[in-house]
Amino acid sequence: VLGLLVWALIADTTYYLHAAYGWVMFVSIFFWIVTVLFFVTYLLQLQLRFYVIPWPLVLMIFNAAATVLYVTAFITCAAAVQPTSWRQWDYNRRAAASFFACLTMITYGVSTFFSFRAWKGLGSNAATSQVTDHA
Repeated sequence: VLGLLVWALIADTTYYLHAAYGWVMFVSIFFWIVTVLFFVTYLLQLQLRFYVIPWPLVLMIFNAAATVLYVTAFITCAAAVQPTSWRQWDYNRRAAASFFACLTMITYGVSTFFSFRAWKGLGSNAATSQVTDHA
């Protein structure tokens, strides 16, 4: 949802006049679409059919890449905001897009942390990790 807000706020401005906003648009659109595809995959439990794919690792790599690229998109978007914009509403929307890009970056960072823990198996149940075979 946050990436969609970044996308909508930038798309509602004259982003095509500034090359920096093309990068922000690419990052927000690409990761929004891929996130929706992962959501549908998990919603329909398609990961159970493709059991060969290490889904926790794939999800961790995706979240880490999204975090890094959203860092660059946030910095680009925040640096390109000019208070002396030609149109005042462009400034407001670009500033809001920078804010939501920062929130999206933080959200993907937190998701990276949790997907890393899931990949490593940290936070598993203590009862299942203490099972021993006594015969």
